[in-house]
This record gives sequence, structure tokens and C-alpha cells, in this order.
Amino acid sequence: MSRSGRPAGERLKTGKGRTASSTRWLTRQLNDPYVKASKDAGWRSRAAFKLIELDQKFALLKNAHRVVDLGVAPGGWSQVVRKQAPKAAVVGIDLLETEPLEGVTLFQMDFMDDAAPALLVEALGGAPDLVISDMAANTVGHKATDHLRTMGLVETAAHFAIENLALGGAFIAKVLAGGTDTELLALLKRHFTTVKHAKPPASRKDSSEWYVIAQGFKG
Repeated sequence: MSRSGRPAGERLKTGKGRTASSTRWLTRQLNDPYVKASKDAGWRSRAAFKLIELDQKFALLKNAHRVVDLGVAPGGWSQVVRKQAPKAAVVGIDLLETEPLEGVTLFQMDFMDDAAPALLVEALGGAPDLVISDMAANTVGHKATDHLRTMGLVETAAHFAIENLALGGAFIAKVLAGGTDTELLALLKRHFTTVKHAKPPASRKDSSEWYVIAQGFKG
């Protein structure tokens, strides 16, 4: 038996109107121990474990007082911040609607909107000491295009962090296979004391996602 209580490797029959890809996704969900664990723990998504694991390795939330969550929906990362740093002010933004979360100010809008950065900082009440981003562009199925679109979001998030972080602050963002683009990596290394890549255990092995962790903002 798997940790989910179902036979290990359980497969779903392809239902009427269900594509093969959606059947594979549902099968993977049923056999994913992190999905069950997130439900049992009350997390809004399995992605919460990614931030928990990254925090255990890099102590991202230890001294967090003001946090910006980019791509907040459905709210799993903000939940982790609230639990690990309950006194921290948290502001999140996403194109998708996010159910209200106690202690978190939410904006449903495009982060790429020119007005977004000022709104986030104003709502936070001061310079953030941590900017977290789990944003990824909607995929079109073309690997090179998907990578470029997501890295465009990461680059915008990095510039937001560099322009707004408090001295000593940190930035974490999801990147795709190939890691951080050379120019972006050089930018982060100029502005942060340490820049590392990590793939938390909660990231599926077949996923192309990694995370870049930049700490010790130089100002």
C-alpha cells in the first residue's frame, strides 16, 4: 500500500471525455504522498512543502518581518510564512483569485502591471526583507518558449527584489531546467552575498523546476 492508503502505482482508467494527459495527471496526484500530506496538514497546495524544505536548508523565514509572495495562489507559501513567522507582514499577488488568508493582504492582478510594485510595498508598510516567487508562465508545450516566458517573470521578480529589498534581505524564485540565465545570475551575484540553486525533495523528479536562492542583499 502507498502512503495515500491506495495500492502503490494505482492507475485510473481513461474516462469518457478525459484525455490521456489528464488521466496521467490524476494518477500522479493519487499516488503522490505530498498531496495527501498537504491535505492532512491543511496546506492549500503540495507546494507548501517546497518552501518548508527550502526554509529548513537556507533559514529563509528565521528573521522575516515583511514578505512579498509573488504568484501567491492558492496560498500555500503564504500559509507557511504565517506559520513560521507569525508576526511578519505578508502581501501576495496573483492573476488568479486567492481565497482570503488571515494575516495576508492579497491583490488579484498582473504582477507585470506597472502599478503592482508600488501597491505591494505600500500595503506591506515598508521595505520587504524577503521576496518569494513561485510564479511560472502558462505552458504552451514548446520547451524553449516556456522557459523564456517563465524566465521573463523571474527576471521581473528579481528586479523588483533588487529595487525594494531591505539591506540583508533575501530573494527566492522558481526557475526551469537550465537554471538561472547567465545575465540574471550575474545580476543577482552583484547584489547578493550568496546565490545558490536548489531542488527541494517536494519537487517532482520529472519536473524541470529548480529554485534560485539569493541571500544577503547588499543594497
